[in-house]
Amino acid sequence: MAKKEPGKIERIAADLRAKIESGKYPPGSKLPSASELQAAEGIAFQTARDVFRALEREGLVFTRQGKGSFVTPFIGKITRDGTGRYQPAARSEGGARGAFEAELNRLGLVYKPSPTEIGRARPPREVAEAFGLHHSSKAIYRQRAMKAGRDATDPSEGFVVQLATSWFPVDIAGGTPIEQQDTGPGGSKNRLADLGFVQRRIRESIEVRFPTSEEATALHIPDDRQVYELVHHATTAEDRVVEVAVHVMPANIWRFSYTWDLDAD
Repeated sequence: MAKKEPGKIERIAADLRAKIESGKYPPGSKLPSASELQAAEGIAFQTARDVFRALEREGLVFTRQGKGSFVTPFIGKITRDGTGRYQPAARSEGGARGAFEAELNRLGLVYKPSPTEIGRARPPREVAEAFGLHHSSKAIYRQRAMKAGRDATDPSEGFVVQLATSWFPVDIAGGTPIEQQDTGPGGSKNRLADLGFVQRRIRESIEVRFPTSEEATALHIPDDRQVYELVHHATTAEDRVVEVAVHVMPANIWRFSYTWDLDAD
């Protein structure tokens, strides 16, 4: 039986993929426009758009409205060490402001600080229940689009790799550095420890879903690319939940790693 010839979309996408992987189009570089690809390949305009759409679904390309298509700034995986990332030495390694910055440092990427939205509001029902709050009570939140980059000297360079919202009880964190932009070395977990609320147990749950339109826009991904939603609960030795964080992360660039010891029989 004769081997089936790949369709136009698959063939052209494979050619562009090879050029991206070979470095002809390096991370962050602009790709030919759909009109240019249409003319070069002798294809319909919609076919050219479908080529870019196929590469978007793979996580190799992203498109900005009115600006064109670009190679994803980071091609690879960021490994989130769910076991060791919250150890004090790990989350403040090299002066990092938390586990996320330390993870990027180990990859040779640069943490790109961006403004954190800080305020007090009624938390989602699940967060209020975890804190033992009345449904009308408020909690402190820190909401940010977390960026990575390659050039430490260019503040405008970088790309969003996750969205994160962290919640804290007001009676613990109110009026502390947790309500400031810079929480200092080690981040909010170190500041909670300074206040006498050392986190002794972490519980995380992970689901895969499609992003909301707002999340897709913030992450510069198509709305049919799946994301991980990771919900993080941090508890003291006295079983008090002192932090709940919700992270939304593109599935194509994140990998989770966990290690634990088993009891011997």
